[in-house]
Amino acid sequence: MSPVRRSVVTGRFAFTTLQPDSTVRILVTGASGFVGGAFLRQFAARADLELHGVSRRACALPNYSQVDLSQPFEIPFRPDVVIHAAARASPWGRPREFEAQNVDATRNVIAFCERHQVSRLVYVSSTSVYYRDAHQLNVTESTPIGPTFINEYAATKYAGELLVNEYRWSHVIVRPRAVFGPGDTVLFPRVLAAARRGALPVFTVKDGPVLGDLIYIDVLCDYLLAAATGTSVATEYNVTNARPIELQLLLLDVLRRLDMPLPTRKVPVHRAMRIAAAVEYMYRALRINTEPPVTRFGVSMFAFSRTFDVSRAVADFGPPAVSLDDGVTRFVSWQRAEWAREGDA
Repeated sequence: MSPVRRSVVTGRFAFTTLQPDSTVRILVTGASGFVGGAFLRQFAARADLELHGVSRRACALPNYSQVDLSQPFEIPFRPDVVIHAAARASPWGRPREFEAQNVDATRNVIAFCERHQVSRLVYVSSTSVYYRDAHQLNVTESTPIGPTFINEYAATKYAGELLVNEYRWSHVIVRPRAVFGPGDTVLFPRVLAAARRGALPVFTVKDGPVLGDLIYIDVLCDYLLAAATGTSVATEYNVTNARPIELQLLLLDVLRRLDMPLPTRKVPVHRAMRIAAAVEYMYRALRINTEPPVTRFGVSMFAFSRTFDVSRAVADFGPPAVSLDDGVTRFVSWQRAEWAREGDA
């Protein structure tokens, strides 16, 4: 194992990185997913990193092991750092699925780290652990969490945080907000699918425009690498692109750039919440396994302002290397290319 020295300072972890001619060995879980896969691709050419990915799906990535993290696992790779990005990231699903993929999986990753005395564990959580059905502005890492949560995803991500906080060596919890970019499987795909069906309304609110933060995928990957290899890091970080924006204006801009029809039907958010609650109740009552066409979590994105104080991340890791505007432009170009490729297939 590489000679990474461990030392703990109250409230923060001091972490001595390897010498410039050494290699940091990083294991990334969720390698076939959006965040894990992007991290492996973004830093694949770095000579000072040796990367290995794991996930439950088959994957063509080099240096990859197919494992089910919901069960105890072992692989031949011996990391210095583990970035645990695997998760069931969905606003809908069976509680036992979230428990297995977000809690049991985290417990098994920690057990792997314990067996091999991994120097640092970086846990990719979510800002959704903070969410309430209310406006939340300038949320900091000290903002109270729980005891109730907006959905199973948020509840089980926080359950994973509690497990990670018991890890005996250095650990860092990173809470990204609304990750988007090439390869996005959660945020924009749902919105664009609704727009294509003509089912996307313009949400109206009584108390002004709804503001929100996002984070471009490359920026998140930069921050995860900094959290994994930094010389002195905190135990918790909220991470965004450090630029709150009016969400509906951003969405309309993306639709225009993609030459998609703009929504015209106006729906008050309180009515949309009631509709989403009724649809969710019907799906549960009928035991329908697929995700409903509308969820309360999805509506809440446009119903409540949620902004985050990311001064800690900016101070420790630096400002975002890709601006929000550039990130949106890159996403739109990628989405156009994907649709063209699908049309040629």
